[in-house]
Amino acid sequence: MKYMLMHKIIPVCKVELDETTGSIRRIVETLCPKHLPIGVSAKKGIADRAALNRWWLERSIPATRSGIRWALEELELTNTRQLLAKCFGLSLSDQYWMKPENSTVSWQEINFFENNFSEDIGDVLFGKAGKKPDFDFQSPDNTSDGCLKKRWKLIEGKRCLIKAGSNPFLQQPFNEVIATSVMERLNIPHVSYTLFWDGDIPYSVCEDFVTANTELVSAWQVMQTQKRDNDVSVYRHYLNCCEALEVPEIAHSLDQMIVLDYLIANEDRHQGNFGLLRNVDTLAWIGAAPVFDSGSSLGYDKLASQILSGKGIECKPFKRIHEEQLKLVTSFDWIVFEQLKDIGAVMRSVFDTAGEYVEDARKNAIITAFRRRLEYLEQIAGNRNQIGSRQMSNPTFGWI
Repeated sequence: MKYMLMHKIIPVCKVELDETTGSIRRIVETLCPKHLPIGVSAKKGIADRAALNRWWLERSIPATRSGIRWALEELELTNTRQLLAKCFGLSLSDQYWMKPENSTVSWQEINFFENNFSEDIGDVLFGKAGKKPDFDFQSPDNTSDGCLKKRWKLIEGKRCLIKAGSNPFLQQPFNEVIATSVMERLNIPHVSYTLFWDGDIPYSVCEDFVTANTELVSAWQVMQTQKRDNDVSVYRHYLNCCEALEVPEIAHSLDQMIVLDYLIANEDRHQGNFGLLRNVDTLAWIGAAPVFDSGSSLGYDKLASQILSGKGIECKPFKRIHEEQLKLVTSFDWIVFEQLKDIGAVMRSVFDTAGEYVEDARKNAIITAFRRRLEYLEQIAGNRNQIGSRQMSNPTFGWI
């Protein structure tokens, strides 16, 4: 079946979808190359099908999503990609959608930023209900990414994302609340998370930070705008791409993200959960997106002894070890360490609400490990400032 890929109200390119696999079989015509998704190029006026197909399929729910096999059985579908066309490919992260050929439906009528959406898909994804005769597929849950159980819900007129944790500790929702507290104290632009309990299961809740006039562009998409030479690091490549796009103050935003991720020992800051915001109408870049999705941290899947030892902690997106990634930070001058003096008490108060999921020994290990990282950060920040002062008084002094 043929569709028109739309960017809000702008026709971008006409494509043919394979209804079985959900993939783009053919690009029929490209009408507006400059409105193609970031990272999808056009040669001789025709969009790169492979790149566009990859972007399109990555909008689908991952096959590794918790509980997705049962959900697909209930929905009588063979894969999650088949869900894309059932909701016009609409998302709450950007303004792209697929308009069926000869359809008269408009953006104003169907977008999820200004219109209500069905909770049927969310109910199925959360195992609360099966498919019913009047089932409504119109939901942004069809295009939500990530492996943890999640759903969008309208709460007091706000579009909110509800996300679960993973067994056995279900710790990610609590970690999101703690990360919010850390970022508030360090004045890091961020998405705020709160706790929500459904029975005896904890979830994190946050409001959508994308509006009807903006969109999120992932770091992965940004890095597709240029070819990376073998001798250029991933960090430098990302900066180069942002500088070429004339995005302001990216180095400082990365400094803040790297410092946060070190403090909370974040293990999953992949290229899909940070990026840029742009104005969807003018295509002007606004800047770095606020920091979000920080739950896979604080030893979320480790035993207390492993948390204390610090062994096995992975790091993304630029280095594999957090201490090495900290070396990329251009300045620590913005950190007011005094603002974190009460963070141990804050962490304990959050985990105290977790009940049996986070026992006292685990709380103590998490807080102790955090304090060690904080002390180390303060030490290297002080050393960096000391070196900077010596350079100011002696311009010939080199970095050591």
